Amino acid sequence: MRPQIPPTDRRAVAMTYDEIQRLSERIYEASEFVERIINEISKVIVGQRYLIERLLVGLLADGHILVEGVPGLAKTMAVRCLAETLDAKFQRIQFTPDLLPADIIGTMVYDQRTGTFTPKKGPIFANIILADEINRAPAKVQSALLEAMQERQVTIGEQTFKLEEPFLVMATQNPIEHEGTYPLPEAQIDRFMLKLKVTYPSRDEELEILRRMTGEEVPWVRQVATTQEVLNARKLVRQVYLDEKLAKYIVDLVSATRDPKGYGITDLNGMIEYGASPRATIYLALASKAMAFLRRRGFVLPEDIHAIAHDVLRHRIILSYEAEAEEITTEWVIDRILRRIPVP
Repeated sequence: MRPQIPPTDRRAVAMTYDEIQRLSERIYEASEFVERIINEISKVIVGQRYLIERLLVGLLADGHILVEGVPGLAKTMAVRCLAETLDAKFQRIQFTPDLLPADIIGTMVYDQRTGTFTPKKGPIFANIILADEINRAPAKVQSALLEAMQERQVTIGEQTFKLEEPFLVMATQNPIEHEGTYPLPEAQIDRFMLKLKVTYPSRDEELEILRRMTGEEVPWVRQVATTQEVLNARKLVRQVYLDEKLAKYIVDLVSATRDPKGYGITDLNGMIEYGASPRATIYLALASKAMAFLRRRGFVLPEDIHAIAHDVLRHRIILSYEAEAEEITTEWVIDRILRRIPVP
């Protein structure tokens, strides 16, 4: 069934109702490829709908993703399957303590025959990058990757090369082992649109994983969409209607992480050392639009914002020593803010 603007929303958008309805029609047609991708990946990945949807949000909203989870939860397989369904170029970079920036972006190679240097491109030149265990590489290597993520270009020698579009980096962190790691500085973590926390599958899901992966034929995905469809969808995501009241609601949610007292959330006083940056406001709006697109709508609803708020904010809130001493988590802080800021 094609989505209709709820009657309660029509008064707020009375002047543009017909335009939004036409946009919803376009998005309903253009977003059909998303269901094909999800259905195809589900042939291989059991459960993990949360991870798959957030990967698509990052792809559609042109943002990068940081994933935290123990080994063996199909993080690598999920992003590889996504690349296969799009026939996109995929590169997996295993981050290690001896990795150099040139191992990621490339370097200049001397040609003895011509006596000149020519650029040799690194694995960063792909559509979808898996930066596995990013916190195992030193800061200089992390910075080289994050600069490429932000600028969407790489300089090798004196030449600058644009990175291919679409371009998505999914970086992973192991929450268990901390020996031999170089934690990402907050300023670098802030450049990731989303931070996901992937958990263990349920008992029934794990039983299904066992059946699929130990049978005669291990399932795999086929191409069901194109990178051009993704690029076209990105343009439509930007056009998804965000009502002024919801825009102010997003600003209030982010501002409340910096000044909870000003919003009457007194139980958070002294719990937050630093709140989310304005980048969080931009990313929360874009990710909410992408969530609406995934649900084949041309307008954002409060549930879209709530669905993605934890993923956008959890890595941007730095708790105080008092909060850590009381074992308060950023998840709890975000829950409190979502409950206390009135929904328009």
